[in-house]
Amino acid sequence: MNKSELIEAVASKSGLTKADAERAFKGFVETITETLKNGDQVTMIGFGTFLVRERKARQGRNPRTGETIQIKAANNPAFKAGKALKDAVN
Repeated sequence: MNKSELIEAVASKSGLTKADAERAFKGFVETITETLKNGDQVTMIGFGTFLVRERKARQGRNPRTGETIQIKAANNPAFKAGKALKDAVN
């Protein structure tokens, strides 16, 4: 399912117009993005948690040349599924 299909599905299930569903979706994504940028996490009981995980600096290899390269530390957004979501999928 892509973004437009998701917006269409939300609109049909919620009774919103597609335009309203798209605005709600954009607001949802922007809010989660801003929260993660501020170093906080977003927890939705039963669904899951959006959080930032720190990846330490490390050494890697250039697959083309085989030379060792230094990979910088980075913050990566992550999603941890909640129990209800895990149970619904299994």
